[in-house]
Amino acid sequence: MKVLIDTNIIVDVALDRDPFFTDNEQVIRFVERQEIEAYISASTFSNLYYIIRKAKGHIWTLQFLQRMAMLCRVATVDNTTINMALTANFGDFEDAIQYSTAVLNG
Repeated sequence: MKVLIDTNIIVDVALDRDPFFTDNEQVIRFVERQEIEAYISASTFSNLYYIIRKAKGHIWTLQFLQRMAMLCRVATVDNTTINMALTANFGDFEDAIQYSTAVLNG
């Protein structure tokens, strides 16, 4: 099964955020065991760095993101993705990008 992992799932795991940490850590374990084929939107990495670095620092965050990049495939965000997101009927633009990324990457 292919899944696009949302920013919040990764942030919850990186920062041990309750009440979602346990469930979201399980998602990452499925990825580690190759039970699911995981993707992370390319645009998500900058958001993750910005959010996680504040709590964990630059070096820890880069190491964590390197691990995520090794575990997951990076889903392309290009002009087509952004144009689709701009015309999608979402209240949240980041969600529109995530949705468009998932659709265009199968």
